[in-house]
Amino acid sequence: MPSTEDNFNSDLKDVHLIYDYDAQDDQGNPEKWRYEMWFYSFDRIVYAIHGGPMAGRKNYQKAEYQCIRPGELWQCNWLEETGTICSLVWDMKNDTVTTLLGFSKGHWENAKEALGDKRNKDDFQRWRDLASIGKQTDRFMLSEQAKIAERFTGRGELGEFDASWETM
Repeated sequence: MPSTEDNFNSDLKDVHLIYDYDAQDDQGNPEKWRYEMWFYSFDRIVYAIHGGPMAGRKNYQKAEYQCIRPGELWQCNWLEETGTICSLVWDMKNDTVTTLLGFSKGHWENAKEALGDKRNKDDFQRWRDLASIGKQTDRFMLSEQAKIAERFTGRGELGEFDASWETM
């Protein structure tokens, strides 16, 4: 029986997804929240947010993957330096991404402070500081489902990344 890492290597390694959430702005008008996710390796994920309240965020994290059904359904979970917990389920057959985000109080209530690029030391430190605001039970929970707009391999426009870089 193949290991989770073997299944990852055949299903996810180096896969890049661009997906859109159908959402609404503060006035109730329809808008798209575009996200970009690169399954870099068995223990790393790289992403950018192009739409919605967190637009302008570029990040990379240590990740935990779970194969629910090989070739069909995967879960990817990670903890951000802001204290936010992220869980993503990719339904490969139906081209959807379903997410649950447990935003830390610091991240959710100071969204503009959570923007930037982790490769910038000032952004990285500012994000870390957001984790110290509030307590574990002060989270804002957000569940959404998105449709895959593009699927390809490689980093695309996400920029340089090295798996040895600090994540927390």
